[in-house]
Amino acid sequence: MFTVANLACGFRSIIISSGAQAYIGEVYYRNLTEAVWLIILAAFLDFLDGLVARLSKTSSRFGVELDSLTDIVSFGVAPAVLLINFDLIPHANMGWILAFIFLMTGCFRLARFNLTAKLEQKVNFVGLPIPSAAILIVSYVLFSIEIWGKIAMEKFFIVLVIATSVLMVSAIEFETMPKFDFTNRRNRLKVIFIILVALAVMINASIAIFPVVLIYIVYSLIKFIIAMFSNGYWRPLKRNDVKT
Repeated sequence: MFTVANLACGFRSIIISSGAQAYIGEVYYRNLTEAVWLIILAAFLDFLDGLVARLSKTSSRFGVELDSLTDIVSFGVAPAVLLINFDLIPHANMGWILAFIFLMTGCFRLARFNLTAKLEQKVNFVGLPIPSAAILIVSYVLFSIEIWGKIAMEKFFIVLVIATSVLMVSAIEFETMPKFDFTNRRNRLKVIFIILVALAVMINASIAIFPVVLIYIVYSLIKFIIAMFSNGYWRPLKRNDVKT
């Protein structure tokens, strides 16, 4: 039920975006924000379906496949259609090319996930999950409208689309949602952070969601860079390292 509701939100967002060329003025921004909120709601339902499956011990291979098929609609096609039809990247061919790259890398990310997915609890995600990528992009729209009253910093937005596309097919590990278990110190900190995030979202979701997702991604990138240095992958090449 949660997965199908997720699919319905994504499908409805696509329908709204498909009529974007006819929207002007206030109607344009109202429908744009509605299409965005439907994608965010789909992400919330996507979180709930996994949580309910684990709590009820009803996880199945069918559920994994269905969830991925749903995700490509709600977090791949829906954001791509929104980018193109609302002219969020107003550079003719660049708009649909970037939207397609986002969709394509999202497909690759889900295909890789399905090949490696196990029914037990995941330790970490390999590559940025497509719901997080979609939320980062669409929440910037809400953030920008709330702060500046329009889609501002166009070049930054383009970089955002490219960066999320690359991160989805990267080998960088991203944190999963923690178990609500306070026996582990690290887990306690993660739960407290999530509670603070929930409070910020309740106060002003339009402003809070984008920086929160951005912090999550930057934190994972910093962890990856530190791990690279600590494991010696980027150490300077010494004379005796060179084979003759």
